[in-house]
Amino acid sequence: MNTRDRIVETASRLFYTQGYNNTGINQVIKEAEVAKASLYQYFPSKDDLLVEYLTVTSHYTMDTLRKVAAKHTTAKEKMLSMFDFLIDFSKQTDYQGCNFLNVASEIPKENSRVKALIQNQKTQTRNLFEELLKPIGKGALADEMYLLFDGALITSKVYGDIWPILTSKKIAEKLI
Repeated sequence: MNTRDRIVETASRLFYTQGYNNTGINQVIKEAEVAKASLYQYFPSKDDLLVEYLTVTSHYTMDTLRKVAAKHTTAKEKMLSMFDFLIDFSKQTDYQGCNFLNVASEIPKENSRVKALIQNQKTQTRNLFEELLKPIGKGALADEMYLLFDGALITSKVYGDIWPILTSKKIAEKLI
């Protein structure tokens, strides 16, 4: 793995597990086993590293959601599989909720660059839901599905349990 990738992988793990504000650049440098100059060569600021983390995570998340949906045939199955994905995601030992919502809660509202990346990722998720539901004439439910999905993400983190996801899936099933 090259130096840049090692930095991004290390920062991504730390930002997710301990939070953006609780992760220092010196910790990233130490755990990635890189020189300070190397980190700053690729990422002039911690904010630049956060932007890369969100960009990489967004691509990965959207690719994963599309692959999960592609395993199913009906629109309803595809949409409900999004909640099954959340159930599996929440069972990971290092589960800390949504990468994007976590960062959104830590950054100042004036950080328009990071806020735009988070909003873009959330819009992509909502648009995917609309795409999944359109074949059955229920694309207008995308907003409701999005709110159920994100609400399940944050509430499952708060309670440390999957019941919010299971409840959201039940509601989604009734709406579809």
